[in-house]
Amino acid sequence: MARKMKTMDGNHAAAHASYAFTDVAAIYPITPSSPMAEATDEWATDGRTNIFGQEVQITEMQSEAGAAGAVHGSLAAGALTTTYTASQGLLLMIPNLYKIAGEQLPGVFNVSARAIASHALSIFGDHSDVYACRQTGCAMLCESSVQEVMDLTVVAHMAALEGKVPFINFFDGFRTSHEIQKIETWDYDDLKEMVDMDAVDEFRARALNPNHPCQRGSAQNPDIFFQAREACNPYYDALPAIVQKYMDKVNEKIGTDYKLFNYYGAPDAERVIIAMGSVNDTIEETIDYMLKQGEKVGVVKVRLYRPFCAQALIDAIPDSVKVINVLDRTKEPGSMGEPLYLDVVAALKGTKFDQVKILTGRYGLGSKDTTPAQIVAVFGNETKSPFTVGIVDDVTNLSLELGDPLVTTPEGTTNCKFWGLGADGTVGANKNSIKIIGDNTDMYAQAYFDYDSKKSGGVTMSHLRFGHTPIKSTYLIRKANFVACHNPAYIRKYNMVQELVDGGTFLLNCPWDAEGLEKHLPGQVKKFIADHNINFYTIDGVKIGIETGMGPTRINTILQSAFFELTGIIPAEKANELMKAAAKATYGRKGEDIVMKNWAAIDAGAKGMHKVEVPESWKNCEDEGLDYAVVTDGRKDVIDFVNNIQTKVSAQEGNSLPVSAFTDYVDGSTPSGSSAYEKRGIAVKVPVWNPDNCIQCNFCAYVCPHAVIRPAVLNADEAAKAPADMKLKDMTGMPGYKFAITVSALDCTGCGSCANVCPGMKGNKALEMKSLEENLGEQAIYDFGQSLPVKEEVLAKFKENTVKGSQFRQPLLEFSGACAGCGETPYAKLITQLFGDRMYIANATGCSSIWGNSSPSTPYTVNAKGQGPAWDNSLFEDNAEFGYGMLLAQNAIRDGLKAKVEKVMNDERATDEVKAACKEYLDTFGIGALNGTATDKLVAVLSGVDCPICKDIVKHKDFLAKKSQWVFGGDGWAYDIGFGGVDHVLASGKDINIMVYDTEVYSNTGGQSSKATKTGAVAQFAAGGKDVKKKDLASIAMSYGYVYVAQICMGADMAQTVKAIAEAEAYPGPSLIIAYAPCINHGIKKGMDKAQTEEKLAVECGYWNNFRYNPAAEKKFSLDSKAPKMEGYQDFLKGEVRYMSLAMKNPERAANLFAKNEQEAKERYAYLEKLVTLYGND
Repeated sequence: MARKMKTMDGNHAAAHASYAFTDVAAIYPITPSSPMAEATDEWATDGRTNIFGQEVQITEMQSEAGAAGAVHGSLAAGALTTTYTASQGLLLMIPNLYKIAGEQLPGVFNVSARAIASHALSIFGDHSDVYACRQTGCAMLCESSVQEVMDLTVVAHMAALEGKVPFINFFDGFRTSHEIQKIETWDYDDLKEMVDMDAVDEFRARALNPNHPCQRGSAQNPDIFFQAREACNPYYDALPAIVQKYMDKVNEKIGTDYKLFNYYGAPDAERVIIAMGSVNDTIEETIDYMLKQGEKVGVVKVRLYRPFCAQALIDAIPDSVKVINVLDRTKEPGSMGEPLYLDVVAALKGTKFDQVKILTGRYGLGSKDTTPAQIVAVFGNETKSPFTVGIVDDVTNLSLELGDPLVTTPEGTTNCKFWGLGADGTVGANKNSIKIIGDNTDMYAQAYFDYDSKKSGGVTMSHLRFGHTPIKSTYLIRKANFVACHNPAYIRKYNMVQELVDGGTFLLNCPWDAEGLEKHLPGQVKKFIADHNINFYTIDGVKIGIETGMGPTRINTILQSAFFELTGIIPAEKANELMKAAAKATYGRKGEDIVMKNWAAIDAGAKGMHKVEVPESWKNCEDEGLDYAVVTDGRKDVIDFVNNIQTKVSAQEGNSLPVSAFTDYVDGSTPSGSSAYEKRGIAVKVPVWNPDNCIQCNFCAYVCPHAVIRPAVLNADEAAKAPADMKLKDMTGMPGYKFAITVSALDCTGCGSCANVCPGMKGNKALEMKSLEENLGEQAIYDFGQSLPVKEEVLAKFKENTVKGSQFRQPLLEFSGACAGCGETPYAKLITQLFGDRMYIANATGCSSIWGNSSPSTPYTVNAKGQGPAWDNSLFEDNAEFGYGMLLAQNAIRDGLKAKVEKVMNDERATDEVKAACKEYLDTFGIGALNGTATDKLVAVLSGVDCPICKDIVKHKDFLAKKSQWVFGGDGWAYDIGFGGVDHVLASGKDINIMVYDTEVYSNTGGQSSKATKTGAVAQFAAGGKDVKKKDLASIAMSYGYVYVAQICMGADMAQTVKAIAEAEAYPGPSLIIAYAPCINHGIKKGMDKAQTEEKLAVECGYWNNFRYNPAAEKKFSLDSKAPKMEGYQDFLKGEVRYMSLAMKNPERAANLFAKNEQEAKERYAYLEKLVTLYGND
């Protein structure tokens, strides 16, 4: 049977197959499974029907636990129900998995398998999540490739129905979920022919129904529970045959040979690997290579992992086998071996393979790349067990040694690698490119995308392969025919040209002419290009971007066009037409002008390349190394970390680090302040200060998302020693002092937010965005500014809890991985300026945890005394409770110390000095702003006293002072998954501060709808615009009467922002601050450089309201927003793609929902005005 070929990733393959059998999908976003749910939502919105002729009813829940509960209820009531999840999300579903299996309900849980957070979070793939579910009673079916996901997902659905057992249908997160392949797709009519409709009818007939009621979910006593639990055995005994039956139906339809365990390799193999997941394709490719060398090797691919059918495994293994290596993509500390190994050992015990040596090994944790060379090492292993492969374990010496890298990709395969900057569009363009090639040629195509953890502005590597034979290379490209570098800063940071084959093509996006190339290209790059006959081209994408209206950073379609022109995969005219069609499909929702700009960029990109004539002299160039100097300045702990870990990781050489490099960091701890050593130099333009136009307001520093702009204050002596090119200005209000604005140019992301808010003088800005390359001298000026001591007299003059004064305090959050123009980090940075030297932060998983601590970059830093925020991340769902636990610990320890201080004070032997210090400490015990100074005095006085209690107090001096406990997170956490914890912690009455960065979507996972999403906004899981209004979290918190609550919006009222934060922290009880934070997911048409302007407009038109509710104040409620100018409301909505895209797609629905949104805003402001009256403020 011929099927249609289509280019898609594993997530979309699973969603396509799953949709056919699904009545209801209950979902919750989590990486990397969210695209399955997003596709289901889009298809349902567009009217796609399943095999029963209906659109899938899709609902987003508040958490994965909630989604599992909804799946359970939906199945119980007779609807075929599916969900999509991974990692921590799957673990939250475990209690319901037991229930669903116990009640014989045929649900299917599609899982893109992902690592479980342990010492650190990993969003990448392994099998630790699915293995944690092996005891639940769910059947478990595994796929190894995108094609298998398409083919076998249907088996899970059909076997669940007939077998009366729920399925976990899983495949590797990222490596399969996000790998794009050209595959054959199912027609739903063919699926309908295979499904057992009698089983469907029986399932619906068994459903709960008042017309024929029964009761389920009883409580059983010891007399019968055991027997009832054993009654399900026949269903599990029968299930492997049912799964094979449906595999055979698939085989009959499409000519495959799927079995519970498939063997591939030599029929007389002596060395066999048993494995599950995407590694099997790499093993197959390696076997093809080894068979040509005369090796007797093979692989058993595990498909049905639960129930584990021992006989099917035995039947798959060749009788000739002498050594079996079992590969597991998980780690179970303390176990005799990992799960698959234990099952294999048990299955083969007492069989014809009883004496065969079985070895166990771990590979690929957290998506660690698994290469053919590693597979060869595994086949060569005949003694080591347990073992690891793919790393160097020089601590417990478990790792296998690798031979030379192998090229096993089929001959004729073209390999291309693109180095891009996060959010420059490179990945999106390459997704379009591979689909263009796959869908418009007879070639097979594969794409995979490798990222770091920066929110944007990090490095991205796109790996594209295409050729005339199927591509099984489920590993990264190490040797390429074509390499493109989309950011010129990378040329001295990464070894990329060296990955080209002889005669390959290198495309460099840069503004350099021949003289510039001579100056900027490192010697080793020049030499490699010359020695290996590389075809070298340059293109000035930034210049073309500006000329075509794309801007200096969106160079994706320009470079994509150049790629097609240089490679000639598709005739130029046809490629141009297909790229334009793809651009329209991708960007059409953003407006016709965006499409036209992309089309102009495509045309210009094809003509914008310059072929570089490589000078003969380049063959004699010396190796200059990469731009990573050995760090010597700073604290020893951070210097060691930067030199030993961060530099390697930053250079994309982290894979070479051995286990011993991490023995000091085994618990996941890393030193604070390492981000200051990155100096990525990724900005195209940076702010340059003109003192003539500066009014010294410090607005620029206040709003800078990355803390790269800082005011410097110099006395006369310091001014005399300043760099010659440092611009200075007499300081207003401080005679004898000089003022300067300094910029860390190499840490800047070039967002332009500073220049946007600068009021300047007489219409002339004091900051202008200019070329980074021409202003690298700014870095030395900034460094000098940072060497100056803190001037307490300046803080005393301007007050640290004011907009201007706060910026003379050191930000203890700097140079994070947040997006350029981020709306969240300015708030967090400000909080660290006010309280960072005494802060604890519990951070919910999400954007703020990723920009807050993505290894190896630690942007939370310390002051000159070594004090700074103590930061930790537990999970997504429990963050408020986690922060509360931190507070309980502090309270318990401090209460014990307080009792000892009281004892010392009341001791008749205490001197007046000791008593005075004890009294000051006790009087300020609960006042964070004062207790630190009192603590210092107390420690100084008691340090010399020969008294056991005094010594104990001094010994625990780090716990003495009142700290500031903060809980950070986004709206997805606070409004949805973590709301129960937020509510409980606020209700506790304890002195804890909760900061919610409200982007009105799940920003970190790609912009899914949350309860903070407003009516009419388009988001993932709300493709047709959200129907219902935003949850009023502030009013819920205010209802307690003893919780400090504020809504703030920095761009609208800078003074109110700092005032609210200061009040909240000073309030001796729970506080909740909700901060409006523009996000790249909003699609702000003005651009993220205008994020602060967007905040201002949001408040002016009434979209957002600023207010403060302070139970301790005489005037309890303060409405800080002026009456909204509602006439600008609709214009505000239409200025963001999240709203405008609905107007383009469905104008009538958009008009209704936008009118509803505006009405809700009017009602909201009227309600706030009533609160003013209610609290008697007038």
